[in-house]
Amino acid sequence: MGITDSIIHYRRFLKRKNYSKYTVRNYMSTLRQFVLWLPVPVEQATSGTILTFIDHLLDKRLTPKTINCYLDSIRGFYEHLIYEENAKITNPVKRGYALRLSKPLPRYIRDEDIPVLFGVMKNKRDRAMFMLMLRCGLRVEEVANLTLAALDFNRLQVFIYEGKGAKDRVVYLSRDAYNALVQYLKVRPCSKARKVFLVEKGRYKSKAISVRGIQKRMEYYAQETGLNVSCHQLRHTMATQLLNADADLVTIQDLLGHTRIKTTQRYCRVSNLKVQRDYHKAIQKVAQRHGL
Repeated sequence: MGITDSIIHYRRFLKRKNYSKYTVRNYMSTLRQFVLWLPVPVEQATSGTILTFIDHLLDKRLTPKTINCYLDSIRGFYEHLIYEENAKITNPVKRGYALRLSKPLPRYIRDEDIPVLFGVMKNKRDRAMFMLMLRCGLRVEEVANLTLAALDFNRLQVFIYEGKGAKDRVVYLSRDAYNALVQYLKVRPCSKARKVFLVEKGRYKSKAISVRGIQKRMEYYAQETGLNVSCHQLRHTMATQLLNADADLVTIQDLLGHTRIKTTQRYCRVSNLKVQRDYHKAIQKVAQRHGL
């Protein structure tokens, strides 16, 4: 079987596994770059070949996270060849080849900067989009893919279908997020598009706004206010604020759609207000026991 056929079969395999279209596209792109670079036939690649490819990617100044994504897609392709197509080869991409990643703390927006950011948002669509991120913890992809049918105003709920990891979840509308959505829907142009948020100008007017389109709007407001902010920081801000308000960690995990509680626990390291309160409350009890 030729390499082209194997790649086509691998693509179908990923789709059957219900990988998102973005994941499939990225896997195919990185795999194509690897095959074009490869100096030997795919089945003759060795661990040394993979190490040389890693050096090649480092020379291109790709980040460790991006390089690890390359290795994941290539490793998956070889596993497909071995277990699905019965190729008599050894997977050259060893688990230990992944580059170590730094683990920066989640960045959130300070309370005093939030009114500044939203104060310049006169566009009702933009205000509604970013309010959903700030109050409901939606990812930018989830905002872009949000449909009208997913809004339940009677129960103040929003249904997120096939979020990250193809998981569904329910989030809840705060009063200000509800108001922002209602104000936008009053001026939303008539369109056959099922998505909530639409492009307002240009050749794609009345079509669903893209992830990049949303990000560019945030970049515009960041420049307008002089704040170093991004879409994802709004999501981090919600998690940090809920934790500081003594919301249960499992509740925050459910709202954010985290698979592992360890991911949510990262917010504990930046939630200084809660740490301060817990410390003073506990140390007061300790001091009382000592009679001090």
